[in-house]
Amino acid sequence: MKINDNCVGCGQCTSFCRQGAIVVRGKARITDACVECGICAPYCPVKAIEVPV
Repeated sequence: MKINDNCVGCGQCTSFCRQGAIVVRGKARITDACVECGICAPYCPVKAIEVPV
């Protein structure tokens, strides 16, 4: 998973991450706890979360 430069730091993604793997400090960052499930991606209002294919 990757968070691109579109991120505005709104924090919506953190609400949907079941692993608690996203932290917001200015902009969102994905931690090592991420299991790359992709659940957070559809909830990003600016499409900043890139899910690997």
